Amino acid sequence: MKALIFAAGLGERMRPLTNTTPKPLLEAGGKPLIVWHLEKLAALGVREVVVNTSWLAERFPEALGDGSRWGMKLHYSYEGQTPLETGGGMLNALPILGDDPFLTVNGDVWTDFDFALLPRTLDREAHLVFVDNPPQHPGGDYDLQSDGTVRAHGHEKLTYAGIGVYRAALFEGWREIIGDVEGVERTPPRFKLPPLLVAAMARGAVQGAHHMGRWTDVGTPQRLAELDASLVV
Repeated sequence: MKALIFAAGLGERMRPLTNTTPKPLLEAGGKPLIVWHLEKLAALGVREVVVNTSWLAERFPEALGDGSRWGMKLHYSYEGQTPLETGGGMLNALPILGDDPFLTVNGDVWTDFDFALLPRTLDREAHLVFVDNPPQHPGGDYDLQSDGTVRAHGHEKLTYAGIGVYRAALFEGWREIIGDVEGVERTPPRFKLPPLLVAAMARGAVQGAHHMGRWTDVGTPQRLAELDASLVV
């Protein structure tokens, strides 16, 4: 299995910390956020990882090298000064990720979720990991049914944890689904992933699981400081 780490965000809410350091390279518990993910992926046996980049892109190879220290190969997918968003970023990485199911994780989250719980094979188009709604996102994202099916609408929405397994089939007919939003005319195109997920949910092609353990969306300096303090032994 290959993996994609989303690391192209501008980190605007994390200023001034991200003036010189991309958010996934900010440290918590003595190491960069992205390194926590790389260590988990290496333990899972993942040998190729795509890291999409934009803001301060040169800092990633400087800090992480070619991935050999974790026994893997890192591919850096530079998206230009304006990130391609989640949909465009994933589509741009597909030539490396291939047709087999691949793992994705947001570079700016920290969690104790065990990546080994993710499916290696997938008969649907996406498997999403959910967490309880945090204070900054009380409305949640999607509705996880008792049978594991995910729906776009429901009364008990959970928050997408930024961790999932996807198949390239999710992107079939993506232009018709996305429509004429700003950015699709670019090469490579820029668009968000949720419209594709919602379309897949409508045809019963998305499944999920609920992680009850620790998870932090490191979206502010305060949350980073709180996470760092909690990880200090």
